[in-house]
Parts: sequence; C-alpha cells; structure tokens
Amino acid sequence: MPIKVQSELPAKEILETENIFVMDETRSLHQDIRPLKILILNNMPIKQDTELQLLRALSNTPLQVEVTLMNTVTHVSRNTPQSHLNKFYTTFDKVREEYFDGLIITGAPVEDIAFEEVDYWDETCQIMDWAEEHVTSTLHICWAAQAGFYHYYGINKTKLPQKLFGVYEHKVLNRKIPLVRGFDDIFLAPHSRHTATSAEAIHACKELTILAESETAGVFLAMAENGKKIFVTGHPEYDRMTLSNEYFRDKNKGLPIQVPYNYFPQDDPTQRPLLQWRSHSNNLYSNWLNYYVYQVTPYELKSK
Repeated sequence: MPIKVQSELPAKEILETENIFVMDETRSLHQDIRPLKILILNNMPIKQDTELQLLRALSNTPLQVEVTLMNTVTHVSRNTPQSHLNKFYTTFDKVREEYFDGLIITGAPVEDIAFEEVDYWDETCQIMDWAEEHVTSTLHICWAAQAGFYHYYGINKTKLPQKLFGVYEHKVLNRKIPLVRGFDDIFLAPHSRHTATSAEAIHACKELTILAESETAGVFLAMAENGKKIFVTGHPEYDRMTLSNEYFRDKNKGLPIQVPYNYFPQDDPTQRPLLQWRSHSNNLYSNWLNYYVYQVTPYELKSK
C-alpha cells in the first residue's frame, strides 16, 4: 500500500529501503484517488521509532493512506527534538474541525501515574471525545487502551507486582469477527507495561467484545460499537529490537528489570531476538484498515 507522508520525514527513507512504497505530497497530487486519512496521536517518548513502526504496520494492503502525525501541547517531549515536532507534527487545535477515517492513539510510559495526574490526560480525553463524531474508527494501543477502558467504561488499571515484559501467547476467542480474520488459533505479541486492566472487569462490560486473550497477559484485543473503538493492550507494532533496547536501557541505568519472557533464544540477552509476531501484527492492522475504516467510512468525510 502506498503511504502518503511528508517528503522529508526520516521514516520515509528507511521504509523505502525495506521496499515499502511511500509516496510524498508531490506524487500524490498526480493521482485521482481519495486516500484514507489516518491521524496518529503519538505519545511515545522517542517518536521517530514509533512513526516507523506504525507506518510499517499500515503498509500491507492495496489501500492508499495519508498519515497525519499529532502530539499533545500539554506535554513537553524530552526525547524527541522540538525541530522534528515543529516540522512533522500538528496539534489538536489545528485539526479539531477536520474529519479522519481512522485514529491511532499510541501507548505512553506513564502507567505508574494515575490517569488524572498525567499532564496530557484532559487533552487526551478531549481527543477521544472528539473522535466520536470526527473519526470512523479509533485504535487504542497499550496505555491508550487502558485509558479508553477507564474513560469510556470506568474500568481502572491496577499495578502489577512485576513488569509484564516479553512475548506472550494469545488465543483467538471470536473468530467470526473480521478484525481477527486470518489469525491462527494461538498467536504471539509483545507486552511491556507495569499495569493491567482487569480481565474480569472487561468481560463483565456489556459494551465490550473480547477477541483475543492470554492466560498470562490478560485481554489483548477488544472492541466496542462494531469496531468504532478498538483496544490493543500490547505492542504488536514493535520492531525486533524494541524489547531488547528497553531491557538494556533499564539494565544500564541500574533499574530492576527481568529478561523479556520468550524473546531472546534460550533467554540469553547476547543472542539476537526472534521476530515472532510480525505476520499477525500486519494482519491486525490490515483488517482494521479494511473492515473498520475503508469499508465503513464515507467517500466524502465532511458528509459525516
């Protein structure tokens, strides 16, 4: 799928080396195609890494996607240069009158903080409420999934006794629902978090349909309102080395961190990690774009 991004976005060159078709604004002007408009609210600290991961995940259908990157104004990023944000990112105030086919809200390293104490919590709630009328389908990832469970349904997160960190097995529960079409009965996906949302509370919420769950990691995939809201509690978009980088980052800082579960061969951090989740990650994002965005959204977004 051709992804339309700004010409000088650093991720563009990396994606092209992977033979992923990336289109800049100049070429897109010569095509009479209405691309899907996808807004990404990127709350991750190193935003360039997440840009690359998500653009790669969105690149596996014939659909053309135009991506807009957004950050919150109520939080000052310390790990992404302001010059990068100024050049490639927009803010909610600049898009609040627009309509989008899809919205992705990323995770954020703030699980240990109560939702109301996160400096961009109010802004995030405004964006989630705005999406009800301005977005066809919203995908909430990791912390954003926990935030969505809390904001929409009042289900709070709980602190885990030990960080959930590694690559875990999950079982598909509702195979007939298109979001998990093509999934194996058991599939793998990464997790990296200190908190969880109670599986019992999610099961008890009548508005939520659970599509995949892990005995160890809990509910992995759920949806509401026929896919208008989708919640992914893990990080299927992660690269091969993401958990490794997190492990060695914390280890080098002297922080308590265990070797990621089911990640390094023989649990040996000196060995190259196995990439065991990419195909299902691609399937998840392709199914979301196809069944819950493309086949549902109107051709003229302003007609919503």
